[in-house]
Amino acid sequence: MTVVSTAPISANKTENTEPTVHLTVAQAVVKFLANQYVERDGTRTKFFAGAFGIFGHGNVAGLGQALLQAEIDAAEAGTEPELPYVLGRNEQAMVHSAVAYARQKDRLQAWAVTASVGPGATNMLTGAALATINRLPVLLLPADTFATRASAPVLQELELPSSGDVTVNDAFKPLSRYFDRVWRPEQLPSALLGALRVLTDPVETGAATIAIPQDVQAEAFDWPESLFAPRTWHVARPLPEKSVITRAAEVIRSATKPMIVAGGGVIYSGATEALASLCEKTGIPVGQSQAGKGSLRYDHPQSVGAIGSTGTTAANALATEADLVIGIGTRYSDFTSASRTAFNNPNVRFVNINVASIDSVKQGGISVVADAREALDALALELADYEVDPDYRSRTADLASEWEQIVSSVYAIEDPTALLNQSQVIGLANTLSEPRDVVVCAAGSMPGDLHKLWRIRDPKGYHVEYGFSCMGYEVAGGIGAKMAEPDRDVFVMVGDGSYLMMATELVTAVQEGVKIIMILVQNHGFASIGSLSESLGSQRFGTAYRYRGDGGASEATGLRKGRLDGDLLPVDLAANAASLGVDVVRVNNGSEFTDAVKAAKASESTTVIHVETDPLVAAPDSESWWDVPVSATSTLESTRDAYATYEKWKKIQRPFLRPSSD
Repeated sequence: MTVVSTAPISANKTENTEPTVHLTVAQAVVKFLANQYVERDGTRTKFFAGAFGIFGHGNVAGLGQALLQAEIDAAEAGTEPELPYVLGRNEQAMVHSAVAYARQKDRLQAWAVTASVGPGATNMLTGAALATINRLPVLLLPADTFATRASAPVLQELELPSSGDVTVNDAFKPLSRYFDRVWRPEQLPSALLGALRVLTDPVETGAATIAIPQDVQAEAFDWPESLFAPRTWHVARPLPEKSVITRAAEVIRSATKPMIVAGGGVIYSGATEALASLCEKTGIPVGQSQAGKGSLRYDHPQSVGAIGSTGTTAANALATEADLVIGIGTRYSDFTSASRTAFNNPNVRFVNINVASIDSVKQGGISVVADAREALDALALELADYEVDPDYRSRTADLASEWEQIVSSVYAIEDPTALLNQSQVIGLANTLSEPRDVVVCAAGSMPGDLHKLWRIRDPKGYHVEYGFSCMGYEVAGGIGAKMAEPDRDVFVMVGDGSYLMMATELVTAVQEGVKIIMILVQNHGFASIGSLSESLGSQRFGTAYRYRGDGGASEATGLRKGRLDGDLLPVDLAANAASLGVDVVRVNNGSEFTDAVKAAKASESTTVIHVETDPLVAAPDSESWWDVPVSATSTLESTRDAYATYEKWKKIQRPFLRPSSD
């Protein structure tokens, strides 16, 4: 028999009586982001520093209105906006600035970036890839087409005959560590919480993308007040398993020529002091990846500088001999491992310490999945009475000293009135900068030259984006780095090729009063690819900014005839920079360059120092290799010669996995 209760429903079911807040979806996003915090080691920090945005029809009335309202409300209350807004000039560049900020803050703070649906959103794809590859947090909020489809197809909508729910924002899926699309207001809380989980996780972090259709952004909804309560996300330090640390220590003790490869994880985890203490006590030398440069000062007794394809001869000589490689916070990119030719001792073993298991298993060996600082502290206890042989310490010191003599020789300028080369420009900038100043770079030949030549004196003083090596990152990245730490001078090193990709963010620097010092190296083309092209037998083809040689025009295309080997193009990048509102100084030699840097450091405004250099004077050789395939057959003698060299290196390239080191 079924019994039907006649009591009021409220007597059997608890009603949700939580107060609500009536806001649009976009207003709810802004209010939620303003109340997110992170905590590590007992220090609590507001996670979102602000929002970059360029508005179009997809987000101007949604997130644009919400940011405006928050700004006006703060002004009326006499307070700072909870989520400060910055207008950028290029959507990709805004993401770069946000990523640079997060890197400088050791991933403990981030920015949101919004753009309109269509080309504005897809312009952010490059930035998303860069953030995810470099494992740096950024929240992307691209607008999307109508959820209701009432006006479909709308401006900039991608129509596919096979799918009605695909938009251009689906391109973010493979580039993001988290992706969601909010079709209805009720979906927003879970999307925001999912994104924050990823952004604040050292293992999972990267680009998190929440696409919000333009009609949904403007839709009002009653939100529970608890959604906007301050929320603190704990940034964990995973501890290493004791048995694994014990086994790793045993392997280290058995090695006669151990070497550490320090990656970006050492810096992000705040493990630089722990690393310095361990290697100083044990005598184990340390080579540094691009992201790991700064994990030791250049003059530390165990520092042998950069390692790999753009490394020092000191680090690469020790890597070749090492019978044990201890990777700490590195993902072993091809540049770090010299395309797996760096570690050539037939008996070499590996101990890999990384918070991410995907990196801890690379190269085989013992996998220590843990926070870098915690693992180093644990190893220090296990190796309290361990030191390398005195002869090995001496060899480390000798190799490091020899390399420093090479650096001093290429820094030297015999004639202060002569045309500079790129190594001398780097040397002057390095010498004239303060220890806490930051150098920013990303693409071209300069990242490699900086990696091997820049004498680093502070863990946060070297900011080279080399996971994606994205041309155009430099200016935007410099702005982000300066915003993160306003008390440091930021030197942006950029070649003419990268400058032409994305110089427009100089306008943003002027707008926000963000002072950077840009050193614009004019070498009339792509110096890095030009040098690579020559080494591969391709004769610097298509890498110089020149007229076509014989003039005239093709009847078929109207384009100039001939090869690109004529006179240099009359491009005036200094004049271009000046037109964007910054101070510009043209220099032709070392004496003028020195005066310009001193004036730029004393100034409160952004300064561009334009310097002509000789692109054919290369930095000292790393005595290493980078695997870029060469044409296997050719009628060109230069290509045939390059292929013969390529085959020699391929013979010493080692497999990805090694036998276990247990």
